Amino acid sequence: MADPSTYRPRPGEIPTEPGVYRFRDQHGRVIYVGKAISLRSRLSSYFQDLAALHPRTRSMVQTGASVEWTVVRNEVEALQLEYAWIKEYDPRFNVKYRDDKSYPYLAVTMGEEYPRAQVMRGAKKPGTRYFGPYAHAWAIRETLDQLLRVFPMRTCSKGVFKRASQVGRPCLLGYIDKCSAPCVDRVSAEEHREIAEDFCDFMAGNTGRFVKDLEQRMRAASKELDFETAARLRDDIVALQRALEKSAVVLPDATDADVFALADDELEVAFQVFHVRGGRVRGQRGWVSEKGAEDLAEIVEHLLQQVYGGESPEGVPREVLVPVEPPARASVEEWLSGLRGARVQVRVPQRGDKRALLETVARNAQQSLARHKVARSGDLTARSQALQELQDVLELDEAPLRIESFDISHVQGTDVVGSMVVFEDGLPRKSEYRRFIVRHGTSDDTAAMHEVLTRRFRHLLNAPAAEDEGQPVTPDGRPARFAYPPNLVVVDGGLPQVNAAAAALSEVGINDVSVIGLAKRLEEIWVPAQEYPVILPRTSEGLYLLQRVRDEAHRFANTFHRQRRSKSMVSSRLDGIPGLGPARQKALLRAFGSVKRIEQASIEDLAGVPGIGPGLAATVHERLTGEATERAPGVNLATGEVLD
Repeated sequence: MADPSTYRPRPGEIPTEPGVYRFRDQHGRVIYVGKAISLRSRLSSYFQDLAALHPRTRSMVQTGASVEWTVVRNEVEALQLEYAWIKEYDPRFNVKYRDDKSYPYLAVTMGEEYPRAQVMRGAKKPGTRYFGPYAHAWAIRETLDQLLRVFPMRTCSKGVFKRASQVGRPCLLGYIDKCSAPCVDRVSAEEHREIAEDFCDFMAGNTGRFVKDLEQRMRAASKELDFETAARLRDDIVALQRALEKSAVVLPDATDADVFALADDELEVAFQVFHVRGGRVRGQRGWVSEKGAEDLAEIVEHLLQQVYGGESPEGVPREVLVPVEPPARASVEEWLSGLRGARVQVRVPQRGDKRALLETVARNAQQSLARHKVARSGDLTARSQALQELQDVLELDEAPLRIESFDISHVQGTDVVGSMVVFEDGLPRKSEYRRFIVRHGTSDDTAAMHEVLTRRFRHLLNAPAAEDEGQPVTPDGRPARFAYPPNLVVVDGGLPQVNAAAAALSEVGINDVSVIGLAKRLEEIWVPAQEYPVILPRTSEGLYLLQRVRDEAHRFANTFHRQRRSKSMVSSRLDGIPGLGPARQKALLRAFGSVKRIEQASIEDLAGVPGIGPGLAATVHERLTGEATERAPGVNLATGEVLD
């Protein structure tokens, strides 16, 4: 790794104007491209204390050997130049905002003499209008098959078109009236182009005029008693309506918008976009990318830059709805308006149908990220690679087939709890999860971690073994799952937490279990008694597995802590009522289900609970509702007993 100070430019050399900069490695390859409103301010931020940088940023500046920049006139030019350089150099440290999947589009080759409708993938070509993207090619073919009876345009290849022209006989679609057969001069090139333009208008969202036109012609034919033509027009209307039914109406008719949403964790980010044209969802796509050092606003800005950088004017909508406003929103709007040739608005919807649609897209993004993680964790090859990688990096004697992770959760030292989760062969074993109530409440996570680990591994040492194979068993002879030893212990935190965990194992007498810590902010792996952490690449399967283990322990601890906190809040309302001890509190909660229902109950209902007399019922009712109650004389209010 290079020392960034060796190539750091002097602050006076860096201009304060907007511009685009490039980091190069020792071989001269461009490894990162970025833009800035003020080059001096942005570039200076890369050469601060390395410990304060995001891990990916720190790795980038240490890999670099030089930095250069180009000054531009404004932010719009910076956006354009940044996009061009990212496309040209494909820098390794720039986040890839497109996945490897090539989504199918419905394309109309308007640049040809006889335009053709077809399914197309890959890079977009000039002179061709694109509609979509669609999730599946068969969805395009179904839509096209419905629309060809109303817009009978050419769908055949150049070879088929040329052969039909030579023999003077159209293909099957020409015979069944799903093609106007320009190959045999049934229509002229101008007439066929008009059909193609009408088709494009319909696909672009201008659907109402075509349906109304067909309905008027159908009624006119019916009045003239031309029932055969009226029936054909009726079937054409049905075909258009079926094509429209395939795309849900989500916004008013005139709305053309792309709706973006994202869901992220520490390592990856999932994107989803709905393409709305004429108020209908015309296409949807999503992908998952590795997450860089950018915040959400910068991610959104770069996402729009990558998505629309290669679009034709027809591909840029009037509105772009995003979850977070990009930092240079005005410049992005100006840039997109220049691409479209008309005004484009970028905004975050706050209410109404557009906000509801954004939330729907966000749910799709969250589900996409969850499916991606499940698919990745379910990949046997990836799991094996992760375990082997951890064995090599941590210098373990064998692959960590059983990993246990521990975490602590509390609020300012109250309701302190711990969690233990178990992963075997890279997959969670939820039946062996354990929860701990820390007996000595403390806000010191290291002390709580020490107690939890001590209690856990004392179970391991004290578990009796079966005589045949030494398998840990319970007193009744069943296998004691809690007593299985792990190959690796993972704690949430840095060096202090790791040292506390190692000390706990040493005090108990466990010397053959490896302990590491995973620091959440920088994703560093800490090993006991080592001054520097172990850094794994952010694409590492081993790091991904450790992250899943750590996050699962954190989730499990937080869930248990919330349960404990809610119980303590409930019991605190019943505490302090004279004569109402833990047993009677449980009886009331068991009978009514919650404190709120106890408040709503009458004194007679409370007195009907076993162990609750009329006097105690009156006391409980008064304490919870604040309403004074007349009591019969001779009743002990503390116990509910009738006095002599």
